[in-house]
Amino acid sequence: MMEQQGKFERFKALHDAQGAFVMPNPWDAGSARLLASLGFEALATASAGYAFSVGKRDSFAGLSRDEILENAARIAGATTLPVSGDLEDGFGSDPATCAETVMMACDAGLVGGSIEDATGDPDAPIYDISQAVERIRAASEAAQTRPFLLTARAENYLWGRPDLGDTIKRLQAFSEAGADVLYAPGLPDIEAITTLCREVDKPVNVVMGLTGQSYSVEQLSQAGVRRISVGGSFARAALGAVMRAAQEVMTSGTFQYAADAIPDAEISRLMSQDRQKTRA
Repeated sequence: MMEQQGKFERFKALHDAQGAFVMPNPWDAGSARLLASLGFEALATASAGYAFSVGKRDSFAGLSRDEILENAARIAGATTLPVSGDLEDGFGSDPATCAETVMMACDAGLVGGSIEDATGDPDAPIYDISQAVERIRAASEAAQTRPFLLTARAENYLWGRPDLGDTIKRLQAFSEAGADVLYAPGLPDIEAITTLCREVDKPVNVVMGLTGQSYSVEQLSQAGVRRISVGGSFARAALGAVMRAAQEVMTSGTFQYAADAIPDAEISRLMSQDRQKTRA
């Protein structure tokens, strides 16, 4: 627990510093070690990346809480970096379930995690704001008993509800309910990101690597962003490399892709290191 407290304090300090830091999203223990070796200061799990690795679709498509947390525990155990978890919708509509999920995530070695206000129901994709707030409140009360930084996600833009005013209203309510970090994936442009950062009182996470416009770390820092994640985009980039390599073999009968592969000696070194040596 002392080690976990130390990770939590390092993680919290990153949000209190000036400018934005990048928190990439590994999808398994191996990708976590690779990213840790590059000097990142924190990591976050990605439900999408993990889902792809086990042949499933992301989000509300059969990934159980136990499955997600078991993978998160492997990632948290692979390095000494702070790890935040993608806890989806808290794995249940009831506030008590969200609180239980936070406690289980902490027990898995995570020092942070996000809970979203999406329901998974296409006919009513977003929780009513009152229920959404109560879910975050319960999760926050659980988080306050542990070394755990809670991120609240407003999912309007991912579910066909591009309403910046409502998104800001939700994040403000989540902040009042106790969320430590605020996150609205899918914002359309830097102007919307800047407005959101200006209208809330907690650190804001923005995701890059999805469809739409892309901005640099410097641009996002100037907009007021404190944390940048990449969601499942690193996993998709890795799968894209596999696809291109396989297509080369199938269409050309050549194996030039190997020139861009990580050398066996390098990847073996990364995977055999004591986890203390992967510390950024």
